[in-house]
Amino acid sequence: MKIRCMLVDDEPPALEVLQSHIANIKGLEVTAVCSNAIEALDLLQERPVDLIFLDIKLPKLMGIDFLKALPDAPKVIFVTAYREYAAESYELDAVDYLVKPVSFERFLKAIAKVKKILGHEVPEQHDEVYKKNLKAFVYLKVDRSMQKVLVNEILYIESVKDYVKVFLSPGSNRLVRQSISSMENLLSAYSFLRVHRSYLVSLDKITGYNSLSIQMGDKLIPIGRLYKQKVMDALQIR
Repeated sequence: MKIRCMLVDDEPPALEVLQSHIANIKGLEVTAVCSNAIEALDLLQERPVDLIFLDIKLPKLMGIDFLKALPDAPKVIFVTAYREYAAESYELDAVDYLVKPVSFERFLKAIAKVKKILGHEVPEQHDEVYKKNLKAFVYLKVDRSMQKVLVNEILYIESVKDYVKVFLSPGSNRLVRQSISSMENLLSAYSFLRVHRSYLVSLDKITGYNSLSIQMGDKLIPIGRLYKQKVMDALQIR
């Protein structure tokens, strides 16, 4: 039996990421998508679900208040850009607390918790996911043409004025007319992490780190002050 999922988020890009992640995991199905908690309350009366992916900051009713209002709540995973509600979410028995943008690997760990709680067998998917990601690619505009780039070859991305420089293995790079924020969205389904206003790195390619910088082979990439807690959390989870 599949785990019926409801998505509650008012940001279309966030919903797209969740739907993409769910589509890549056997045993999950999206049965409802809502842009606010009031709509979700109404739908739950007609269409029960097993799992809710719930944003915190929602119009009309906050996600935490929505959960408190449910007399017999299904399992909940919070998916939010705000870290400060994590402690309160666990007091409400949330299964997990994911901070946007959510990598697929981190998403898998949350789903494994849900399946264990619900008594569902957790299939051995990691090899399949790894093989699929090896073949994943994006098209980037380089000069006047669109060039295919394998996601697995991207080491890190650096913002350079109106461009980004995409560093690839082994030793090449591409200058792309695109913002680093748009690259972050483009790669949100994969294991990439924004560590600085000017840098986006592949988590799988990190060779070391400390409180000030990320090591990518011989390259040291600074950790921005505003990104430090998020970076430390992500690296310690791994």
